[in-house]
Amino acid sequence: MRRAYSLPDHAQSPFPLIQTPRLNLRELVAGDAAAIFAIHSDADAMRWFGCDTMADLAAASQLIKIFASWRTMPNPGTRWGIEYQGQIVGSCGLFKWDKNAKHCHIGYELAQSHWGMGLMREALLAILAWGFEHMALNRIQAQVHPQNSASIKSLESLGFVQEGCFREAGFWHGQHHDLLQYALLKRDW
Repeated sequence: MRRAYSLPDHAQSPFPLIQTPRLNLRELVAGDAAAIFAIHSDADAMRWFGCDTMADLAAASQLIKIFASWRTMPNPGTRWGIEYQGQIVGSCGLFKWDKNAKHCHIGYELAQSHWGMGLMREALLAILAWGFEHMALNRIQAQVHPQNSASIKSLESLGFVQEGCFREAGFWHGQHHDLLQYALLKRDW
């Protein structure tokens, strides 16, 4: 098993803080709304995310509240803010956790100004390790647009295997989109 993270002393807090060599993965808070809005209002950065771009700061504040509510849902999840050099540059999370079947989904986005630096890989390595260790997961799933070559490359480099295509399973920007199904099993980690 790979371990690409460390839990700080205050890891006993309700939110699972994770530190990597360059990143702090922490809870998103109201003060992060401007950073989240900057990412989610960038049409290029959000082209394959699976929803329309944000129109205003209030939508970013609402999204932060939604991410916080994931931890209280029947199939809970956790969304980490990716903090690099003191700034939120993206987020990543594990969600739709089926405790009985021991699987969940993974999702992520990164500010365009930080693409190509290996930050998302570093963050994903940390949350994958955390999910397999702390959530007792057997399987982590991802759905990605067939033209999102950067995300496909990232997933495959982490060991995810393409399992099929969900035809027109996504809808954003006024169109239906196919989504490729990827998964990583604990035994392959």
